[in-house]
Amino acid sequence: MSLETQRKMCQQYANKNGLQIMGYFGGTYESAKTDERREFNKMLAFVKKSKERIGYIIVYSVDRFSRSGTNAMYITDQLKKQGIVLFAVTQPTDATTTSGSLQQNIQFIFSEYDNQLRREKCMAGTKEKLLMGIWCTNPPLGYDVVKKDGKREFVANKVGKLLGKGFHLKAQGLTNEEVREQLALLGLKLPNQRITDFLRNPFYCGLIVHNMLDGRVVEGKQEKIVSREMFLRVNGILADGHQGYNLQPENELVPLRRFLKCETCGKSLTAYKAYKNQQYYYKCSTIGCGCNKRADAVHAAFKTMLSELTLCVNEDCREIIKTQVIATYNQETKESHVVRQQLESQVAEMEKRLARFRERFALEEIDREMYDEYKLKYGKELEELRKALALCKTRTSNLEKCVDVIIDYASNLASTWDSGKYADKQKLQYLAYPDGIFYNRKNDTYRTARNNEVFDGMALHARVLAENENGNNTFNCIVPVSVGAHGLEPRTLCL
Repeated sequence: MSLETQRKMCQQYANKNGLQIMGYFGGTYESAKTDERREFNKMLAFVKKSKERIGYIIVYSVDRFSRSGTNAMYITDQLKKQGIVLFAVTQPTDATTTSGSLQQNIQFIFSEYDNQLRREKCMAGTKEKLLMGIWCTNPPLGYDVVKKDGKREFVANKVGKLLGKGFHLKAQGLTNEEVREQLALLGLKLPNQRITDFLRNPFYCGLIVHNMLDGRVVEGKQEKIVSREMFLRVNGILADGHQGYNLQPENELVPLRRFLKCETCGKSLTAYKAYKNQQYYYKCSTIGCGCNKRADAVHAAFKTMLSELTLCVNEDCREIIKTQVIATYNQETKESHVVRQQLESQVAEMEKRLARFRERFALEEIDREMYDEYKLKYGKELEELRKALALCKTRTSNLEKCVDVIIDYASNLASTWDSGKYADKQKLQYLAYPDGIFYNRKNDTYRTARNNEVFDGMALHARVLAENENGNNTFNCIVPVSVGAHGLEPRTLCL
């Protein structure tokens, strides 16, 4: 459905129910698979700050609001606490009731599931095309996309011919800057960093490399700008020459690459090793931003941040925190356990209905036409219920052991990160700070958008217990209040 049609149907619903529309959001083709959308966040900010009473967010369908599954459920729950209800015109449910809220949550789960299925199919198709030597996205600089016999072909244009000239100039021993100057005289002006980019790109010699190919190099069907021999010769020169720094995609010495972000422009920081002092640096790639910081200083600051989440308690306090975490977990999974039981009951009931329907057909109580019609209908309903049941969370069978592992892990965050391998460091830092860390070069400060709620909650418990002047280890465990769907966040403390 077009954006205009969606807006029209939302407008009609508002008019029919006597609702006054305070603002429109969307109108652009932003993917709903993530909640980091400009118009989406603009809408959330509007309803929070609006002086007028906002009662509804009206969308064409639930998947137009979000296809992020549990995160969408969390956002709608927070909106309900402000008295704001999400209503989908084509999927009418009363989300103010328990059953309506359940139905809406199931729709969110299905939307995420549908999005994942489409992504898997798309990725599988893309990989198959790449293995056939067909590039699926826009080609690099120097190519035009033309259609011949209904197929897309990449043909070298005038710019591509000049890039081929650049390869020959580099093979003659010219520096990157000299190659750039010569190309500028021929009419092709490129920034200096683009020279290395195109000289290292194997696409120009007829090869295809891609992350989805798992390291394989495939012979492509695009027109070659230079021969493979010339490409290898030029890159042999590049490998022998130093341009001032060296980039490495996965380096244990710079694990915060792409995880650390520039607070000024919001882009992820890259990493490089300066040949002058042989030190690693994190650097923002935005031109003119100037965000640059030595890696060892950043790592020291990061370990200090991790120490604030690290759990440092004695054995008695550990038992108190363990009891509180288990109580919190049981409360948080109570509702999902009820939902699972309801879905299991519905699946069993639908299976009985189908069995009874087959029996009636066998006894000739109903004809073939009716049997086929309702068999298809009940079959689809049963399939949807089974999908929802498969996505429904189950309780952990050995909860105490799991909590012990979590507490052990939380007690050694900084040291585990410092001594871990690259993959282990990546896993820990994204676990502790899911949205990454922002660095402000002007103030030389670091901030996080969101901490891991489990680590944060346990550290809070530990600080409160440490401040207990009496040191009384007898306690009554008070189950904490409900929290968001991202994790545990014990706010009512065990004392």
